[in-house]
Amino acid sequence: MKLDILVFAAHPDDVELACSATLVKMISKGKKAGIIDLTRGDLGSRGTPEIRDREAEIAAEIMGIHARENLAFRDGFFLHDETHQMAIIRMIRKYQPEVVIANAPSDRHPDHGRASKLVRDAAFLSGLRRIETQLDGQEQPAWRPKRLFYYIQDHALEPDFVVDVTEYYEKKVETLRAFGSQFYDPNSKEPITYISTPDFLPFIEARARIYGHMIGTTFGEGFISETPIKIDLPTDLI
Repeated sequence: MKLDILVFAAHPDDVELACSATLVKMISKGKKAGIIDLTRGDLGSRGTPEIRDREAEIAAEIMGIHARENLAFRDGFFLHDETHQMAIIRMIRKYQPEVVIANAPSDRHPDHGRASKLVRDAAFLSGLRRIETQLDGQEQPAWRPKRLFYYIQDHALEPDFVVDVTEYYEKKVETLRAFGSQFYDPNSKEPITYISTPDFLPFIEARARIYGHMIGTTFGEGFISETPIKIDLPTDLI
């Protein structure tokens, strides 16, 4: 299946927190989108990998995602090396996306920045025909996405562009509710974590409101571009 956009995430729920409303909006406009989770979140203090697998499936159904896979890298300890690059290259060549979106270039969780660099390098290497890969016994043609963007996570990074997601923000909230093991639950007996406090999801809403305010709307999701964004005429931005 060829996709228009393929989003990579160090952990299940990274995409939901950062850019799920944008994906829902794109899908509603007829675009095909997929998610590749690099790990199963094995080191998470709450829930289990099996629970998070199911939560990711539910969130994908809510978004209408066309494909979601998990590469089962070692949470917290995956490396920026040839083995991990090749696994990502296979996914890029499998889905041949026009756009790839990766984790924030730097962030509170060290996996995020490492995943960002890993995907960036793999997206370039995927276009080199002398790097040979196979999937299901078949040779894969080289493929390089036309654009590479990064979503913004915990750190308040300055976006290069903001997507108006006002009409789709409630869908984002639904995807977050799908990850019930990870966020605030007054009845949970599991350890309290950074993202499971009562204040965390209001912070996500506040961030969306700030980005929305930047572009004169209610809710927005911000992105960073790897390279300058080409336009034909400045008036195209009006």
